[in-house]
Amino acid sequence: MRQFARIAPLAALAALFLAAPAPAQAPAAPTLAGQAADPIVARVDGNAIHFSDLSDAIRSLPPEYRNMAPQTLYPALTEQLVNRMAVAALARRQGLDKDPEVQRQMAEAQQGVLQSALFDREIGPLVTEAAVRARYDRDVAGKPGEPEVHARHILVGSEADAVAIIAELKQGGDFAAIAKARSSDPGAAQGGDLGWFKKGDMLPEFAEAAFALEPGQISDKPVHTRYGWHVIKVEERRISPPPSFEQAHDALRRQMIQEGVQKLVADARAAVKVETFNFNGSAPRPTDTAEPPSAPNK
Repeated sequence: MRQFARIAPLAALAALFLAAPAPAQAPAAPTLAGQAADPIVARVDGNAIHFSDLSDAIRSLPPEYRNMAPQTLYPALTEQLVNRMAVAALARRQGLDKDPEVQRQMAEAQQGVLQSALFDREIGPLVTEAAVRARYDRDVAGKPGEPEVHARHILVGSEADAVAIIAELKQGGDFAAIAKARSSDPGAAQGGDLGWFKKGDMLPEFAEAAFALEPGQISDKPVHTRYGWHVIKVEERRISPPPSFEQAHDALRRQMIQEGVQKLVADARAAVKVETFNFNGSAPRPTDTAEPPSAPNK
């Protein structure tokens, strides 16, 4: 059963159905304007497919499909939904809905749908554009930027080589030329230029050494990291400006969603009785304190 699930995922079946040719003379797209009820567009063994089902299906399509002419899109989607319902009906007639593995997967899918629905209902309204803007104004706008340095480095395989390079530089050697000739770093061709970076962008030992230097200064001792031995020269220092709202928007939104998920999971766990056991099923152990799951993609 698992093997078939891998070979023919629902997404592939849906794509196949969507590619089915529409009727030669497709009727104009139905509309709900002026109608009190949700029209039925098809029935399969007496089970109705409504116009709202088509609308839901459209929202899940890639933009290039959503922009298709209604006279083509609606009939094709109707065929897709009919085909899906017919295949599901055949599976039930063959007793697959009684298969333990299928039931397990259906229960798992139901939990996923419920979780997503709860996230959408409880967290979605908290992460509006206005809320993201307010978080930006509170946490980012007007705050001082982070220190940055513009630096070069020469990377070699031994401390002795690095010491010799430092001595050569003190005698007036050209840093960029030595980097091009002797550094094993991929940036050697650019004279070891690392561009601008913040402290958190680099390995701690490298960052500590680089941010301790002033413009024009070269490290007087080799700096060791897991990549080898470095000789560092700082070219410039600056304080970076805070990011604009557009630059910070996505990261702030992800942070707000993550916070909402963590709170929702904590509330959910507090509302239920949780019992955990050893992995052989014996002797209850204290309730786990694992981190809540990450937020879904929005």
